Amino acid sequence: MSNETVTYSLEAVLTRIEGKIDKIDERLTKVEIGLTDLKGDIKVLDEKIEGIDNRLKSVEGTQKNQVWTLIILLG
Repeated sequence: MSNETVTYSLEAVLTRIEGKIDKIDERLTKVEIGLTDLKGDIKVLDEKIEGIDNRLKSVEGTQKNQVWTLIILLG
């Protein structure tokens, strides 16, 4: 191994580090915004599923009534 002297100034190194931190912060902000959007989409989907579930229950109830009516008419 060779021992080479690094001649970067502390200011240059800190500037590069700050730049990288800023980029990471920007990416994190985008991820947070995306996560918020996904949470909103999930809430909308939950509401739609609940509506579909309620309609399915209604259809099932109607079918039961139709079956009982048919049994009574045939009996």
